[in-house]
Amino acid sequence: MSERRTRVALIFGGRSGEHDVSCSSAAAAMTHLDRERYEVVPVRITSEGVWVVGPSDTGPAVLDAAALTALTLEEPDSAAGTGSSARVCRSLADALTALGSIDVAFPALHGLHGEDGTVQSLLEMLGVPYVGNGVFASAAGIDKEFSKALFRAAGLPVARGVVLRRPDDDLSPELRGALGLPVFVKPARGGSSLGVTKVRSWGELDAALEQARAVDPKVLVEEAVHGREVDLAVLEDADGELRVGPPLEIRVTDDRRFFDYDAKYKGGSAVFDIPARLSPELDARLRELALRAFEALDCAGLMRVDFFLRDGVDPVVNEVNTFPGFTAASQFPQIWQTAGVSYPELLDILIANALGRGDRARRPARAEAAS
Repeated sequence: MSERRTRVALIFGGRSGEHDVSCSSAAAAMTHLDRERYEVVPVRITSEGVWVVGPSDTGPAVLDAAALTALTLEEPDSAAGTGSSARVCRSLADALTALGSIDVAFPALHGLHGEDGTVQSLLEMLGVPYVGNGVFASAAGIDKEFSKALFRAAGLPVARGVVLRRPDDDLSPELRGALGLPVFVKPARGGSSLGVTKVRSWGELDAALEQARAVDPKVLVEEAVHGREVDLAVLEDADGELRVGPPLEIRVTDDRRFFDYDAKYKGGSAVFDIPARLSPELDARLRELALRAFEALDCAGLMRVDFFLRDGVDPVVNEVNTFPGFTAASQFPQIWQTAGVSYPELLDILIANALGRGDRARRPARAEAAS
């Protein structure tokens, strides 16, 4: 008898503005998960928050995001050939019941209502092992105010910034003078550069604040750090050993002001240099800081740390991604591909790490013997 395959719930979509990005990440993971090892159950969270549990074991066919979304929304009469039909969960309790039969969850979710600890907390209550970061790291990582506060407390370099909480908050002349120009105006909670504007004159500030507040009412206004942009990827093995991949430098090749949403996901205007051309000393420094950032947030499984190199020399932690983009063209998989870890192997490592952490969590605590 063949060994039973691990049953993986691939959770994607969600209510954030990064719904489509999540679908693309999940489509890539669906394509590369080894069907000899894994039985894959696609679970889509619609933009309205409805959970749809798709038929399992859909096969290794190459699926794009649109095809994966259509698959999980099939009605019973139109699901011929898939072995079972999609199930629209009528309540959250119904969705949790469906998840209770799986071995491990893979939350390929970006942004609020998924990457922020909300789905992770549900999985924790179910006792279901899951890929990636826990409740605290996910919640702290997505909020730039609190992640930067934790980094400062850990002695990590971050840019100067001001948090605006209320709709009528503005920058005083003193704060404008302290930050200087240009500045970046960002939603405090979110990713994929949605709602982010580079402001070159104070006359542009009101429009930038309006754009950011459309994504999140809490806004971060931050000094622009002039220098190179370099990303590092941290990966945790099944035994808890951490490793850092080769540095990736982002070069925007057209007249865009920064690496924005279109440059990230519509292609053609950014080049990734892997490994980035750095001195051995700077390379080692960035690796050290990436590990310290991972530990400062009490991360697990994976993290991407994005740095600016002020004047090309001094590292500044820009932000972190507790579940970074996961298409084959995204930074995180490309970094590990360069390091000799293929996309399927990367998925294997993450799932093994999740299962290992789940096993350790289920062990009864034992008091240490008094010395």
